Amino acid sequence: MGSISLLRRGVWLECATLGWNVIGTVIVLIAAVRVGSAALAGFGLDSAIEIFASVVVVWQLKGREQGRESLALKLIGTAFIALAIYVLVQSVWTLLANAHPTASPLGIVWLGVTCAVMLLLAWGKLVTGRQLGNLVLTTEARVTLIDAALAGGVLIGVGVNALFGWWWTDPLAGFVIVYYGLTEGRAAWKHASADVPGRLF
Repeated sequence: MGSISLLRRGVWLECATLGWNVIGTVIVLIAAVRVGSAALAGFGLDSAIEIFASVVVVWQLKGREQGRESLALKLIGTAFIALAIYVLVQSVWTLLANAHPTASPLGIVWLGVTCAVMLLLAWGKLVTGRQLGNLVLTTEARVTLIDAALAGGVLIGVGVNALFGWWWTDPLAGFVIVYYGLTEGRAAWKHASADVPGRLF
C-alpha cells in the first residue's frame, strides 16, 4: 500500500476515534454528574483528551514542517499529565468526603462497548503507524489502547459498585487513570525530547 493511502487510512482512523469520543464524552460526563462518579468523570475527561490527541495527530499527519512531530508528542503528553492531576484531586476528594456514587447503567453499557471499539482502533493505528514509520501515530495508538484498558478498569470499578454497593471502588478506579495518565504523559515527553525515530510497542 502506498504512503498516500496509508496516510488517508491513518487520518480516517483518527477521525473515527474523534467521532466516537465526541459522543462518548457527552454520554459519560452526563452519567458521571447524575451519579456522582469520580471514575466516570475521569474517563469522560480521558475521552476529551483522546479527542485532543486525535486532532493533534491529524494535524501532524497533514504537515511536514520540521519539529511538528516533537510538538505533537509534547501536546499529547501535557494533556495526559493534566488529566492525571485532575482525576487524582477528584478521587481523593471523593474518598475523604465519603461520597457514595450510585450505579449508572448507561455508563456501564457505554464503557463495555467503548473497550471493544478502542481495541480495534488501536490495532489499526499501530499497524498503519508502523507501515508509515510515524512515531506520532504509533504513540496515539498506545493512547487508544490505554483508553480501552481504562474503559475496562473503570467498568470493573463502577460495576462492582453497582452489584455490591462498594462505593469506594469507584474512586479507586480513578487512581488507575491517574497512574496511566502520568506514565503516558512522561513517555510522550521523553520521546519528544529524544526526537529520534522509534516504537513505543
